[in-house]
Amino acid sequence: MASEYHRLKEKSAQIKHLAQKHGFDFCGISKAGFLEEEAPRLEAWLNQNKHGQMAYMANHFDKRLDPAKLVPGAKSVISLLLNYYSPLKQTDPEAPKISMYAYGEDYHTVIKNKMSDLLHDIRIQFGDVAARVFTDSAPVMEKAWAAKSGLGWVGKNANLIRKTSGSYFFISEIICDLDLLPDGPETDHCGSCTRCIDACPTEAITEPYKVDGSKCISYFTIELRDEIPTEMKGKFENWMFGCDICQEVCPWNRFSTPHNTPAFTPNVKLLETTRKEWQEITESVFEELFKKSPVKRTKFEGLRRNIRFITG
Repeated sequence: MASEYHRLKEKSAQIKHLAQKHGFDFCGISKAGFLEEEAPRLEAWLNQNKHGQMAYMANHFDKRLDPAKLVPGAKSVISLLLNYYSPLKQTDPEAPKISMYAYGEDYHTVIKNKMSDLLHDIRIQFGDVAARVFTDSAPVMEKAWAAKSGLGWVGKNANLIRKTSGSYFFISEIICDLDLLPDGPETDHCGSCTRCIDACPTEAITEPYKVDGSKCISYFTIELRDEIPTEMKGKFENWMFGCDICQEVCPWNRFSTPHNTPAFTPNVKLLETTRKEWQEITESVFEELFKKSPVKRTKFEGLRRNIRFITG
């Protein structure tokens, strides 16, 4: 048994070394299995229509909870974090704001490329591994797996938080049939703090650890295809794409450090665009500013709608 433990420990250490080599900030491992605790929570959240128009959240319910339905024979979930924190900010304090995660290139592309390279190296090291890579584009409960693997805890704002480095991280995972040594989960360190709940202008954090996705500023500015409800007027605090309020007020984010991924470096023109220029933005300027950006998800007319809503 001791030799088996050491064998698994060594394999896991090799995986973490490869993850670091490919630029990931943190790597944790959990045993693949049915997410028993998350199942009733997800079902209740969906039944209460907390996902709004995000119909995809209700799809593939069983796959979200059981990694073996995504990778037959799955034994381990390798969770990875990639920092995107930027000390650079938009220069005009009156300009409509963009969530920090969208400052640079689309993280889906950047991370998928890194993960493909990582999986290639894993297969060189360990042979023909059955595996799939995921980053926010498949029915995978990423925060649950990251928490199980000890990368942090899911806070009262429903973000994954690390004691030593905050919450400005992209989460991704490799589900595979490798036998690895799982890491234990982190304990919760939110304590009695309610800063995120108190600061949310749309009251999307309905109670600790529960977020009504259909009330979130990110939902209204990214996911919602209809007109934004008039009762939300004056509540967006100038956010035109996404929202960072619950992260900005989180005490643990005082430990955030600048990212090391060049692709996430913001376009200088984006940071220097003034409120007036945003109000007058043309489609050609939109295409130039957001060439490889996740902001393109809203399309030009969607961003124009958001700007009109918050600037009047």
